Amino acid sequence: MAFFLPQSSTRRSFVSGAAKSILGVGMLPMLPKMGHASARNAKQGGTAKSVIYVYLNGGMSHIDSFDTKPGSETQGPVETLKTSADGVRVSQYFPQLAKQMHHVSVINSLNSTAGAHAQGRYYMHTGYTLRGTVRHPDLGAWNSYHNGKRNPGLPANVRIGGSSDGNGAGFLESSHGALPIGSPTAGLQYSELPKGVDYERFNRRMARLKRMNRRFTDEYDTKQARAYAAMYDEAVKLMKSDDIKSFDLTLEDQTTRDRYGDNPLGQGCLLARRLVEKGVGFIEVNDGGWDTHDDNFGRLADKTAPLDQALSALLSDLEQRGLLNDTLVVLATEFGRTPTIQTDRNNGRNHYPQAFSCLLAGGGVKGGYVHGKTDEEGREVIEDLVTVPDFNATIGHAMGLPLDKKVMSPSMRPFTVADKGEPVLKVFS
Repeated sequence: MAFFLPQSSTRRSFVSGAAKSILGVGMLPMLPKMGHASARNAKQGGTAKSVIYVYLNGGMSHIDSFDTKPGSETQGPVETLKTSADGVRVSQYFPQLAKQMHHVSVINSLNSTAGAHAQGRYYMHTGYTLRGTVRHPDLGAWNSYHNGKRNPGLPANVRIGGSSDGNGAGFLESSHGALPIGSPTAGLQYSELPKGVDYERFNRRMARLKRMNRRFTDEYDTKQARAYAAMYDEAVKLMKSDDIKSFDLTLEDQTTRDRYGDNPLGQGCLLARRLVEKGVGFIEVNDGGWDTHDDNFGRLADKTAPLDQALSALLSDLEQRGLLNDTLVVLATEFGRTPTIQTDRNNGRNHYPQAFSCLLAGGGVKGGYVHGKTDEEGREVIEDLVTVPDFNATIGHAMGLPLDKKVMSPSMRPFTVADKGEPVLKVFS
């Protein structure tokens, strides 16, 4: 994509065009109002240097995955499998992951107050209820803000696949939001110089852009304008860095790529592993299509196969490379599905925030452990209930985030990483 200044270009159209030419900056959301943040605390606790957050968009059925109920009508036709960990069971849809459950802590007692998709996704990502008056940072943004970059040549926060659904930096500066990667196999788009443009010519163009921006920021000295200019500096730094090769999956041997699965989820998990190796602190891999109102069992057979392959390959790969203790792998979703099978909808299951399951592995978390319990039909949490803020606080604790540190929003209201959530310390070794 060419990078040039049309004769009739206005400042705004020039900036927009330039943004699209440098790492797809035009894909980023418009800059939100900036917050007034207090001083950062030193890093506290936790062994996770990086987080790979695999998010199942739509609501995974807990009973058909990690909270099986053998012998109950609510179980339906799905069988239960033994795993590599005593007392830990998974459904028939996860035969490969069953061999990795000695690395995993299963949280079977999650409870949410949000039963709709947008509200549920927002709640899971931020730990706060969706409101019209404030946008809260998600965990990746909090990690970027508090822990900063481990590798100065790469972003601290990356999202692979899906959309942000309004999540991101929230009231923090937009630089803490995730760099969006649409397709894991496409590499980092717009990261090469246009044909016929060398770095000398490119630098002249960037100098011209900076002069134009400087005139604008001198007149309108705002955080939004300064942050927008900073995005260009970060993009150019990444373009010139050898670390940009981290985004190129063709550098992996075919055997490894096949082991993760030839699909967006599998290749997204492989890209996440590559970014962890280069010091990226938070990578979300988003997988959609888990809203199984109709034909729950048929659709799960299709959805779980790539997940089973990708997640088991990821855990095995991280362990073999000595990265699992330093990397927290999270499998999350916005709620469960109704224990009652909807026979009028081809055996579907509806939204069910009262009880659901998520997974944690690595990052100092116990392996082969199940936390919490639901009743014999999977309807209610009867032991060790975990709220969504508790779950986020647990991830934050693993990352060493200062959970009690208050950060002020633009309206001068104090917020913390996980609201009033308390980390579930029982899941840690």
